[in-house]
Order: sequence, then C-alpha cells, then structure tokens
Amino acid sequence: MQAKLRPPSPPLQPAREPCKTAPRAHRQPLGIYVHVPFCASTCDFCAFYQEAPHREDLDRYLDGIERELALAGPNRAADTVFWGGGTPSALPARDLARLGRALLNHLGAPPREWTVELAPSSVKADKLEALRELGVNRLSLGVQSFAPATLAALGRRHSPAQVYAAVDAIRAAGFENLNLDLIFSVPGQTQTEWLADLAEAVRLAPAHLSTYCLTFEEDTALWLKLARGQVRPDVEVDAKLYEATWDFLDAAGYRQYEISNYARPGRECAHNLDTWAMGEWVGLGPAAASQFHGSRYANPADLSRWLAGVAAGKLERVDEVALTPTLLAADALVFGLRLNRGVDVGSLVERFPEFDFAALNSLWRDLIADGLLDKSGAIIRLTRAGRLVADRVGVKILEVMDDL
Repeated sequence: MQAKLRPPSPPLQPAREPCKTAPRAHRQPLGIYVHVPFCASTCDFCAFYQEAPHREDLDRYLDGIERELALAGPNRAADTVFWGGGTPSALPARDLARLGRALLNHLGAPPREWTVELAPSSVKADKLEALRELGVNRLSLGVQSFAPATLAALGRRHSPAQVYAAVDAIRAAGFENLNLDLIFSVPGQTQTEWLADLAEAVRLAPAHLSTYCLTFEEDTALWLKLARGQVRPDVEVDAKLYEATWDFLDAAGYRQYEISNYARPGRECAHNLDTWAMGEWVGLGPAAASQFHGSRYANPADLSRWLAGVAAGKLERVDEVALTPTLLAADALVFGLRLNRGVDVGSLVERFPEFDFAALNSLWRDLIADGLLDKSGAIIRLTRAGRLVADRVGVKILEVMDDL
C-alpha cells in the first residue's frame, strides 16, 4: 500500500547541529521516489495528495518532472526507483513511457530495482508493455481485499474479478516480481474473512506480500466515520490479526522481514530496505519527500504550487531540516527495529561516532526485562511481543534522544 512505502516525513522541529557523520568507505544507496498524484477516485482510507487525471494536468505534470530532473535531479545513477501515488497506472501508456525515458535520460543507467504501483482497474496490456520496455522489474498491485464487502468498506472501486484479470495480464507481460498489497482490521471484517484473503493471495503466488493494519488518517472518509462513532478501532483485535498473519504466511513460505512485509527468498523490496536504513533518496513530483545532500524536505502537496517553483527555477521545499547524527541515528534505530533482523548497533556506532549510543542502554535493559527486546552481542531486535508494540518502542527511543 502506498501509505507504507513512503520515506519518513520531515520532522517538524529544526535540527540542532549540522550533520558531521564520519567519512564513509562506500556511498549510501540512492533511491528515486516519483509521486504520481493522479487518481480516478479517492479511497476512504487514503490521505495522500492526489488530483483527477485531466489531460491538461497530465501534460503539465510530465513537463514539470522533466524540468525538476534538470534542476534538482541527482548527478549519479540510482540504485532503486519507486513510482507511487496516487495511481501511477492512471497514466496512459505513452505518458508512462515519457516519464520513464525522462528518468533514464537523466540517470544514465537503469536501477537494479524499479517498482511501479498499479491499481487493478487500470492495468492494461499496453501500459505493461511500456513499463517492460523501460526496464521496470517490480510491480505492486493494490489489491487490499478479495471480498466485495471489504472493498466497499474501504471505498475501493475495483472488483475481485479485476484483480484476477490484472494478475493474469501482469504474468502474461512477463513480470515475475509482483507484490500484492492487503489491508486488515477493516470495520466489519472477521478474522476468518481476513485469513481467506491471505489464502487467496498465497494461491496467486506473488513474490512479495505487504499486509497493513488499517489506520484512520485525518481528512479521510474513514476519519469522519470514526469521529461520528460509526466505526471504532480495537487494538486487541489488531494484535490478534497481526499474529494470525505472521503465522499464516510463515507456514505458507513467505519470510517476514519487516512487521508488515513478507517475501520469497531474495524478493525483499530493496527500495524500502535502503530507505529504512537511512540511505539517500530524491523525491520528484508534488508531495514527494527527499533525504539528500544533508537535508530532509518535501515538495509542496499541490500541483500548481509545485509547478510554479519548477517554472521559476527555484524549487520550493516544505518542512526542510538539516540532517544530524542524532536525527539519522534515531530513525535508523526506529525503522531498523521494525525489521526482523534487528539493528547492528556496532555498525551505527561506526556510522555516527558523535552520538552517545550508551545513553540508550538503560532503555534496552528495560525493554529486555519487559520481554520486548532481545540482545545478542551488538545486535538488538524486537521479540514477537515487541513487534506488536513497535510504535510504542519507537516513541521511547525518540524520547531518550530528545533529552540528549
């Protein structure tokens, strides 16, 4: 799901000191995130910036991407590229080709992993052919559910039949690395229904599965239902469904590598792994976030405002902060602990020698005593119980770092 494939949002508070990380023997991986903000309709759970796909706006957007690349594109090849939205597959085939060629012309070489998000209702053979010709090698299909009632509760406009047709078309086009996005803990959904969704997803044999617990974001239709008391989240139900998911997919041969992500061997999402490790990424398009050249910032979440900056040759940056060892170390710990492999604190000490990691030792001891954390040498990782409260653990880490 798009919501979980974004880089961390820029912090609201300015950093306290400039970044002075130690010299690196190897450069950080570079990712490119392209926000394609066009959607035919708005899902009830989605809070991301989007626009209706009018022809004039599509042309303006593509012109803007080409100009933004010339103004602020990275001067080296990218390791990964990810197109999200919005709905990238809302673009016609010729526009997908133009967008891809603009990237390739600037980067000079294709990335090792290139992901494009698709909506089942907009998957067409000519679009898939255009993506294949560009060198796209990973697709992510926003299924969310195979149950009509659950799709209706989410405000999704596609049908299960369109999901099956999309998967067939993707396979026929020669794409092997396919992710399916699913959502659980939807109002009215039972555990039996959720496990049926998982079973159907496994039957389709994708290389990767992303399963997300529904969240209620402000300025969405679901948020309004929550405010009116029409729906109510239940954290105990959420926890049961998390654990049921972990067990079911493990038995089906999908290795969990992050709280919400599972893959066949070698099919983990490289773009997300690099992002969670606090690599560098450049965001293109309205609302896209970047972490590049010592800063973290976002583009304006407005097509016309973003285009105005591009046309003026002076890109507007929103919520910009300087990257510091403290900020990067904190995010590397928070996001790294969501990974099943955990965090090698020794490696972080080498990367951020200015930061006093010993200040967290008391927190580690408390989490170990509570059964939420395991420690083996320099490796720390959340236990099964800890993964259920990963967000709470992340808050505790940030609280300690804020006091330093």
